[in-house]
Amino acid sequence: MVRAFSTVAPGPAAPRVRTGSPDHPAHDAFDAFVAEIFERLPRADQRRWAHVYTRGLLTTPGRKTVRRLAASVSDSATAAQALHQFVNASPWDWEPVRARLSDWVVRRSGPRALLLGTAVLPKRGDRSCGVHRRFVPQEGRTVNCQVGIGAFLAADRATAPVDWRLLLPGAWSADPRVRDRARVPEDAAGTQDAATAQALDLVDGSGRSLTAAGAGPDRLPVVADLVGFADTTALLGGLVARRRGFVVAAPADLVVHPDRAASGAPGAVSTLPRQRTGGSGLSLRDLLASHPSRPAAAVPVRLPGIPVPLRLLAEHRPDGSGGDRFWLTDLVDRPAREAQALAGLHTGAADTVERLADDFGLRAFEGRSYPGWHHHMTLVSAAFAYGTLGRTGTPPTRPSRASRGPQPGRPPRRARTLTTPTRTGCS
Repeated sequence: MVRAFSTVAPGPAAPRVRTGSPDHPAHDAFDAFVAEIFERLPRADQRRWAHVYTRGLLTTPGRKTVRRLAASVSDSATAAQALHQFVNASPWDWEPVRARLSDWVVRRSGPRALLLGTAVLPKRGDRSCGVHRRFVPQEGRTVNCQVGIGAFLAADRATAPVDWRLLLPGAWSADPRVRDRARVPEDAAGTQDAATAQALDLVDGSGRSLTAAGAGPDRLPVVADLVGFADTTALLGGLVARRRGFVVAAPADLVVHPDRAASGAPGAVSTLPRQRTGGSGLSLRDLLASHPSRPAAAVPVRLPGIPVPLRLLAEHRPDGSGGDRFWLTDLVDRPAREAQALAGLHTGAADTVERLADDFGLRAFEGRSYPGWHHHMTLVSAAFAYGTLGRTGTPPTRPSRASRGPQPGRPPRRARTLTTPTRTGCS
């Protein structure tokens, strides 16, 4: 568990903030939401600025820079400076806030699964915490970026982010001077397979939150798509050790062994010619190629190092257009269509990341520190949860100086890919 506290002194007292009518139902609902989610912040000024920042993310049209957020909710010339200090320097712990957020989302949505996915955040320069160059499989190119591993609760109404980890490759984990400059705590050190460790840490954290919320983590399967970032076998081993049911995306070249002893399981399909398997394994790609006439398959398999039987869910496009998807699940006692439906939830995480980028300021963070990144991701997640699951929608925007009426909502924008470079206030 990571806890990072800054020693920087708190900012100035909060200037006057514009608010909507106190009798407006959306205003009251939003106030109640913020009071619940940020209740554990130790200081009144921190809770006040959390309210301002979250409100700004919901009501400010266009890019969500700190300056624009401040201008949308306050007349004060110092509001932008205070908001910047609240996110980057103010010493507050994001973990209790995320626990409250998870509890709120559980109560509002009744989630079906815990999703694990990635947010690739393009960056210019090399000073932002965790920034590095890496090949992103989904984009087919190398990107200078930060990589966040996110935990999302997937329900029928929405897929909401509730927790995040930041990958810290290379010097961000190994060099004490680099870590000190970015205020990276000691217990956030990287490991040989950092993405897998971060993903399992998210699973552990969600388990505690779900238990506290009475949701029962053992009843909530994990759906993870971390191909290209985490080691699939290590991730599966960690989930098995935690007794968490799972549906996990796997790379096409992962070698498995067809499990003929389980080929008679309900919903299983085994059409592999016996002479092709023998005692050796096959890659998932070859396993799928063995029955090209089927658009989907559910094949019992074994994976070396994993002590439980698995089922391969393979989606095959017979037109040769590519895009084959491979999933491994331990839910072998359930109908294959149920596991396939869970696998289909993975698109919810990618869609949510795109919405966070387009409408909630995901890429607008103006800072370089580790605590600042986590503060911003927490506030963005809270704004998304309320904007998506809040009973009365978003809070009213501030009255304009000319009309005293609400500002117009943000017009729809063309969807972007998750790694489209955007201007940022830092490098």
